[in-house]
Parts: sequence; structure tokens; C-alpha cells
Amino acid sequence: MNTLVNTHPVDALLFLSFGGPERAEDVVPFLENVTRGRGIPRERLEVVGEHYFALGGRSPLNDLNREIIAHVETGLADRHRDLPVYFGNRNWHPMVEDTVEQMADDGIRNALVFATSAWGGYSGCRQYHEDIARARRAVLDRGKIPPRLQRLRQFHDHPRFIAAFARAVDEARCGLTDAGVDADLLFTAHSVPARADREAGPPALGGHLYSRQVRDSARLIRSGSSFGDATDADVELVWQSRSGPPSVPWLDPDICDHLRDRVRRGNRRPVVLCPVGFLSDHVEVMWDLDTEAREVADELGIGFRRVATPGPTRQFAELVCDLVDEVVTGPTGVPETGDVRNFGSAVNGSPCAAGCCGA
Repeated sequence: MNTLVNTHPVDALLFLSFGGPERAEDVVPFLENVTRGRGIPRERLEVVGEHYFALGGRSPLNDLNREIIAHVETGLADRHRDLPVYFGNRNWHPMVEDTVEQMADDGIRNALVFATSAWGGYSGCRQYHEDIARARRAVLDRGKIPPRLQRLRQFHDHPRFIAAFARAVDEARCGLTDAGVDADLLFTAHSVPARADREAGPPALGGHLYSRQVRDSARLIRSGSSFGDATDADVELVWQSRSGPPSVPWLDPDICDHLRDRVRRGNRRPVVLCPVGFLSDHVEVMWDLDTEAREVADELGIGFRRVATPGPTRQFAELVCDLVDEVVTGPTGVPETGDVRNFGSAVNGSPCAAGCCGA
């Protein structure tokens, strides 16, 4: 576990996320923010935006995050921690730069940051450090003193994270197997370029921190679920939501390709699909899994049940409170259950280590 104990009085928590548009007219401007600096033409963004329009012209992510924040506020109050919780995003309002300025105006001097990613790697970790550093620079440029911002660590093997997913796996399995035909278990997470995964984590550890943590979480969730004793079930990790040119290798197999390949190999058992790489049901869960993957399963004539994500649960909010306690008071007694280390705890946007998780 890589956790810095904070010796400064902590006076706030910043909830930092990816962001999502809440109106149809904001979809393409949001996607322009997501892809800034990559030279992607607006016409291509409008095609991608059709996923949002098909789901009502907005992302549910901000609403889901507000739900998590409300639970976290309750959890902090139950633990007698008088910490206001602020909400900031990388790509859409409320923008993290504006939120950190508000924190400065409110007199916040030493805040913790919870980033909505359990993982190492550039997108899952290093980019959130860059968000923190950029927000502090923006506040300085506006002539104000930003608070000290310390990010909380990664949590891929936290017992509450594992238990919430394991319980949801069993609920999904029960919904599929009432007819007496047992199911297989597939885990899925967001694919990344193979090179990005090779560079994920402190260089001394040899890379691949992202995929190693995802596999570790999947192993722990399976062990905590009824599939832990299911020796006849196939349990595999697949990937989803890749983008970019076909010439660039990404982590594979893709979920839809894998479903088709299963049937080609003669396996027509129902599938319990656990989106281990996601905290909440945002667009890449609702479109890539609930729409595209489900359509493929229906086309193939196989049973399909997607596992609920843990973000809206009180158990997940207690996880966030546990991470706060680790930093404020020191080790909390929450055991490390995984075989792969967690990193991420750093101050004011510093990387976890020199050369860690290159862009």
C-alpha cells in the first residue's frame, strides 16, 4: 500500500472525476475537451456523440457522482469527520479548476482528493495528478493561493470494492441460472493501447500495472463470489471501448469479438459480465455493454446478464471514508488482499515516481 500520512490538518475532500455532458448541446463540446490536442475532426466527434444522443442526449456520470458524494458526506458525518466535499471534473462542468478556486475562496488550505479510478496507468492515475497540478496552476494564475491537494491511493483490492462486486456477481448469476443452466463469468475493463499498459506504474516494477491490477481485482472478486467454487465455469478477462486506428495494438480480446468466438468454439453457456473496470453505469457501460454487447449476445442466442457497478452503494462510500481515515489517522486495519501494489498517493500533482505512467 502506498499511502502518505497527512500531518497537516485536513479541511476538505475533493471528489475528482472525468465529467460528462448533461445536455444534448454539450455533447460535442465535451468530446472536444476529452480529445483536445489529438487533432480529431469534429465530424468524427459527432459520430461518437451519437452514443450519447441514443441514451437521451446526456451522460449520467455527473448525477451518479453526486449520488456517491451524498453517501460519502453521510459516511464522513457518521465517523465524526467535519469535511466539506467538493466536486470537480477534468472534462466538463463543474471543472476542477473552478472547483479548486472555490475551495481557495472558502479558505480551504489542505484537502484530500478522491479520484474516481481504482487503477494505475496514465488514464487511471497519472492524468489525475496532471488535473490536480493544472487546477492549482490555474488558481495561482488567477492571483489566489490554492490549497495543498493530496490524492488518495488506488484501491483495486480494497475489501469493500471486492465485496460489492462479488455480491453483484452472485445476484446476476442467480438471475441467469433459474432455468438450471449454469453460466460463465467474464470480467471487462476499458482497453488501453498496449504500449500504455507496458509503461503503467513505476518503471522499477516492470510496467503493466493497469492490467495486473485489473486481473488481481478479477481474481479476488471471483474468489469472493459463488464462482470461486465453480470449477466447471469459464472465467476470463476481456476488454472494451477501444478507439484509435487499427494499426495501434490495444489490450484484447474485445468483449463483442470474444462473445462471437465463444459460440464459434461451441460454447453457448450464458454469460455473467462483470464491468470490473468501472465504478458507475456511465456511457461506456450503458452503450458498449448494455447496448452493443447485449445485442451481440441476443444475435448469438446466448443468455447475458451485466453485473451492477458498486458506485451507488453505501459500501463504496465507506471505502472512500476508509481511504480518508488512512491518511488522516494512519493505518486503519483494512487488510491488503491483492498480489499487486497500489500507488497514487501524492501531493499537488506530483507523479508516484519518476517516469511513472508515461502519456
